[in-house]
Amino acid sequence: MLGKLILALSLLMPAEASGLTVHTGQIDGAEYRVEVPSRWNGTLLLYSHGTYPAGYTPPIEMASRPAARDELLRRGYALAASRYRVPHGHSVPDALRDQPALADWFAREVARPRRVIAWGASLGGLTSVMLGERQRFDGVLALCGALRGAVTRSNQLLDLGFVLRTFFEPSLQVARVSDAAANEQRAVAAVDNALTTARGRARLALANAVAGIPAWSRVHEPRPVAVEEAVRQAAVHDRTLARSLAWGTGRVDIETRAGGNPSWNTGVDYRVLLQRSAQRQLVLDAYDEAGTSPAEDLAALAAAPRVAADAPAVRWLHEYGDPNGHAKAPVVTLHALGDPTGVEHSGAYAGRDVRQLFVNRAGHCMHTAAEELVALELLQDRISTGRWPARDLNAAAAQHGPEMRVLQDWTTTPPREETVAPGFVTHHPGPFPRP
Repeated sequence: MLGKLILALSLLMPAEASGLTVHTGQIDGAEYRVEVPSRWNGTLLLYSHGTYPAGYTPPIEMASRPAARDELLRRGYALAASRYRVPHGHSVPDALRDQPALADWFAREVARPRRVIAWGASLGGLTSVMLGERQRFDGVLALCGALRGAVTRSNQLLDLGFVLRTFFEPSLQVARVSDAAANEQRAVAAVDNALTTARGRARLALANAVAGIPAWSRVHEPRPVAVEEAVRQAAVHDRTLARSLAWGTGRVDIETRAGGNPSWNTGVDYRVLLQRSAQRQLVLDAYDEAGTSPAEDLAALAAAPRVAADAPAVRWLHEYGDPNGHAKAPVVTLHALGDPTGVEHSGAYAGRDVRQLFVNRAGHCMHTAAEELVALELLQDRISTGRWPARDLNAAAAQHGPEMRVLQDWTTTPPREETVAPGFVTHHPGPFPRP
């Protein structure tokens, strides 16, 4: 699994206060970092990071949240993470190669763990599930991953752009993007223009509904009730997460890696997608406020020219972005109900040895360090006992101090940071709009 091992750099740096030993280096060009506490409990947590845009290369992430990292080390967990040979964009192929190599290196050069858990956030959540299907891990913790897979996610964003292109910006490229920066500007302008009229807001509500983008983005506020505010909050997701992935550099990265366009809407009936959408009622209410119905616009979408996929690109993205649903170890997933990746994604990854957890909160990956630790504890209990324990998750999260329950809403200006109450809720995801 390792292939050729190249250690360009190897350092041992004991941290005086904690007895922490840090290993850094490279394996076949992939930078890694390993942190081992002096009282190691025998479990290795292998963390997979989320999507990095081109030009963004942060320090190697060891955990989803710094507070969680510190607590995990205090509890005796060893932490390991790789930045992969190519960390930017859709880095799943690189992670599937470089993360197992790091786990093998740890077992040989540090110590053989009693158990290894793959975990990660966002794209790293999807990566961790795919690692757990292809390699032997003891458990998987997937935070806020689009677990229905990258092909569906790509189609989801194409649907969003298709409606925007049909009604607001005919020059918007929803596939085969030639100028990412200019295309992003066109998309954001289309979203902003849509918000200026009641009819525009109704059409934007339709675009987000068929794409499964939630009408809730304010992390520290309840889900909006008023139609206009709900549409405006969905537009926040369009301008932030969807912008690059749907119309800009993220889209270009996937098409470059895949060797073509992996998305399509040939044969798609947007009437059916609206009927399946959890936001159908919001769309109807928005059209009522505009003094019309969605029938005319749905007819226009039915008549609009379709986008065909390149079959080899679809096969590539399926291979390097779609879980197969056959986990080799217990899996815990954690999603916020207002996550723009679509909470319905999690419903596609279910089974006897999968426990799906949800927090009633808006935003992408908006769970606290406390909630993520509780999810890990649940997984650890399942691994140790062979059974999923019955537990009051909110009570367990409340036992952590306020520093473990801080969240920053980065969609506001300035970013709004607050301590939040534990938000675990029972939820049964509905169908994803795109079959």
